[in-house]
Amino acid sequence: MSIYQRVSIDAALYVLRDINRNMTVTQNHITTGMRVAKAADNAVYWSIATTARTDNKAVSAIQDALGMAAATMGTAYTGVQSVIDVVSEIKAKLVAATEEGVDKNKINEELKQLQEQLRSVSESATFNSDNWVILTNDATPTQPRQIPASFIRNADGTVSVGMLSYHIDNTPVGATTSKDARYLIDDRATGTGEYGVLTSDHFATELGASQNYVLMTSKNGTTTGQVAISLSAATTKGQIGEMIRVVDAALTQLTTVGSAFGALEKRIELQNDFAAQLHDNITAGIGRLVDADMEEEASKLKALQTQQQLGLQSLNIANATYDTVRQLFQNF
Repeated sequence: MSIYQRVSIDAALYVLRDINRNMTVTQNHITTGMRVAKAADNAVYWSIATTARTDNKAVSAIQDALGMAAATMGTAYTGVQSVIDVVSEIKAKLVAATEEGVDKNKINEELKQLQEQLRSVSESATFNSDNWVILTNDATPTQPRQIPASFIRNADGTVSVGMLSYHIDNTPVGATTSKDARYLIDDRATGTGEYGVLTSDHFATELGASQNYVLMTSKNGTTTGQVAISLSAATTKGQIGEMIRVVDAALTQLTTVGSAFGALEKRIELQNDFAAQLHDNITAGIGRLVDADMEEEASKLKALQTQQQLGLQSLNIANATYDTVRQLFQNF
């Protein structure tokens, strides 16, 4: 005779295997901190989270670029502010030169020092080898200087990078004017200094001055006919008056340049704050999709451990019952 009674044991083993399987999943969630670690866990959530992670890296790169741009703009604005102070001092010296009995040659020595300071300040307004106040041969004066400001994923899945721009002005129609001078110095070899407030002679020509007065001449451009502001014993009050009007017009344009840099610096600051919030929100969104709830998972693990203990006890009871029946026949 034979005895075959495995129904209760098989049932206990099945329950125990199911508990162990659920326990393994829960332990993985706790160990990795993620409930969707691979596509097999949830293909839709995994796909969304993966795309969001790549976008978040791009947003981080934008934040870095904005930080660099903020430093560059801050440096440029500081340079413009310092130049305004120096040009104001030049204006004051010219006004003083209109007084009777003043030694114009001595004032001219002071003007030379101030003009050298203008060049020094402008060239020093550089951050990471990038100078936004001096126009060189590497830049096109009619094209805006741009910095990356945002990463955009469109509804159709395509991506683009938004830019912030510092516009010099609209492309001039015909000849340039003093309003096109949005740099401090225009040192292009192919120009006449017209895009630099300190090197443009448009202020003098538009005011009808007798000479093409400039605060300083371009290093490389064509400067024929331009006259750097200076004094001598022979300088007349009329000529000094023209110089004062030219300097005052340049100061007005310098204020415009400073306002443009200041506005862009503020825009960069706001955009950087937005990028930081966007990065945090994307991170939180990814977490809601794929991160495990550690409190819930810990409670689930405790429950499964209890179930496992009960399952083992059930299996032991089933085995004990089987052994009892077998013992009844051990003497036959």
